[in-house]
Amino acid sequence: MSTKGGTLMAPAGPAGPDGARPPRADARRNRARILAAAEELFEERGAAASTEEVARRAGVAAGTVFRHFPTKDALLGAIMKELMRRLAAEVDELVERGDPATALFAFFTRMAEQAAAKRGVVESLAAAGVDIQLTRSVDAFGASVAALLDRAQRAGAVRPQVRPDEVTALLTGVCQGALHGGWDADLRARTLELVFAGLRPAAGRPAR
Repeated sequence: MSTKGGTLMAPAGPAGPDGARPPRADARRNRARILAAAEELFEERGAAASTEEVARRAGVAAGTVFRHFPTKDALLGAIMKELMRRLAAEVDELVERGDPATALFAFFTRMAEQAAAKRGVVESLAAAGVDIQLTRSVDAFGASVAALLDRAQRAGAVRPQVRPDEVTALLTGVCQGALHGGWDADLRARTLELVFAGLRPAAGRPAR
């Protein structure tokens, strides 16, 4: 602990392997608050949301937002990166601990919900010339989707003839529709029920 100008100062944390020091705890907290506030605002208002509004909702100064995210595009990109991180963690959890009979359907539902919710973010990025390749985003979960499908088929919840590429194609189509069509909760539920009915074994007929 040292002093500077009569102010007590904590020692800096250890430097990383590249010589850069990790962000302080308060900086990490501010970044997380900014991202959470920005995600809410862009879901609510789309491209009309401003960086200043993000700062107000996060309870930080506008300068703090700009220190973490120098441009609005950088902020939008960080929201999408955080979304993909969360979805990856969720699908990993479903593969490892989810109910085999329901996990695939739960992931389908979650992806459709997030696609509809992030319409404002994606449209804002598109306006800035950044094209979100939804197909690539879905493909990134290919191995996990295949694992969920295999477990669902072993549990008798999905027809044995269904292939992983077919499930990925269905997932991509649903996410595209939810994203670009702005599907509300009712339309998502009805559409997913039709998709799920096609995946499940026919009534009265064994899955295997």
